[in-house]
Amino acid sequence: MFDEKSEWRADQSVDARGLACPLPLLRAKVALNAMEPGQLLYLAATDAGSQRDIARFAELAGHDLLSAEEREGEFHYWLRKGGG
Repeated sequence: MFDEKSEWRADQSVDARGLACPLPLLRAKVALNAMEPGQLLYLAATDAGSQRDIARFAELAGHDLLSAEEREGEFHYWLRKGGG
């Protein structure tokens, strides 16, 4: 179901494909709030606005955006929760 990097293992995955802005960002925020610092979140989205939203959110919230890729109209993000 998810396209996950083989060298990374997600502690939590969010499938926000088909959801319009701002839902992918909100789903990511909710997931990250429930996670421990240093854990990995994988997010899949189809909303093009998520590219800007996720990058800016990670920067402002102190999370590390490890990877952001677009493949066949889908956007795939890996974030490491900051704060620890």
